[in-house]
Amino acid sequence: MTVSDSGEPVYLRLRNLLAAAILEGDFVEGDQLPSVRAFAAEHGANPLTVAKAYQSLQDDGYVTVRRGVGMFVADGALDQLRGDQRAQFLSETWPRVRAQMQRLGIRPETLLSREAA
Repeated sequence: MTVSDSGEPVYLRLRNLLAAAILEGDFVEGDQLPSVRAFAAEHGANPLTVAKAYQSLQDDGYVTVRRGVGMFVADGALDQLRGDQRAQFLSETWPRVRAQMQRLGIRPETLLSREAA
């Protein structure tokens, strides 16, 4: 599967794919991530772009490097990532969703009742 074009920089889309994989349990703490070349080939991306995505995850403390071995999901990465993404959702995404709901006259109860269906 290749990374779709959403207007977001490719390295961020790749980073978000990896972050989602950690959140969904595809990679757990201590797991080795695919090599840069393997991940690039799998997603039709440039290895330098993948390296930038991995570096971003490392900068945020979600992955660690073992020289000569590879990149691994860091201890505590799931909780840290979940907390960071929750904060981002509440500060950036939710206000836009709430405003759209208000414009369309959608009440939260309507969404919750649809979820149960």
